[in-house]
Amino acid sequence: MRLARAALTVAATALTPALLLTTPAFAASGATTVATASDATGSGVGEMSGDDVRVAIMRIIADPNTGKAVYAAAQAAMDGTIEDQRYFLETGRWIAQAEDDRVAIARILAPADPKTDKAVIREANEALDTNTPEALRAFLETGHRLAVAEDDRVRIARILADPAISDALRAAANQAIEGTPEEMRYFLEVGQYEYR
Repeated sequence: MRLARAALTVAATALTPALLLTTPAFAASGATTVATASDATGSGVGEMSGDDVRVAIMRIIADPNTGKAVYAAAQAAMDGTIEDQRYFLETGRWIAQAEDDRVAIARILAPADPKTDKAVIREANEALDTNTPEALRAFLETGHRLAVAEDDRVRIARILADPAISDALRAAANQAIEGTPEEMRYFLEVGQYEYR
């Protein structure tokens, strides 16, 4: 079985350009932060040859961004029949992806400080409570970044509320609070200490 997987990995590497052109949903799904279940609906897995199905699964296995649940489900599919492999590409992968997403959100919550990370905690818990693959993915792709920005804005507002700060720090804080999430984060991690 290992020789067959090695041969498929070589074939996947050789066929990557062709696969990118013929199966865009799978080409985009290499990174776990990009693919969604809706990508699979129009993917034409039913029309793919058995070799193409196996190559698509091997690409998922070989991707370093593949989560543990997706990796395990892909390995199990490769050990099964062609029907198992098609089921994985059409449905099983998305079930496993939702599991990986729940784990990723739990990891975000683990170090969260309830005193300062209220938006992150609120949005993460809302995604977990909703518990749909779409809600989990939306939090990881955009919701987390926006919640961090909301928490950062509150932190900067607290700095601005201190009447004892210098004029230079006040100006930098005002500029940061009007900026992008990345600018606010930079101010909190680096910039504020340059003016203190």
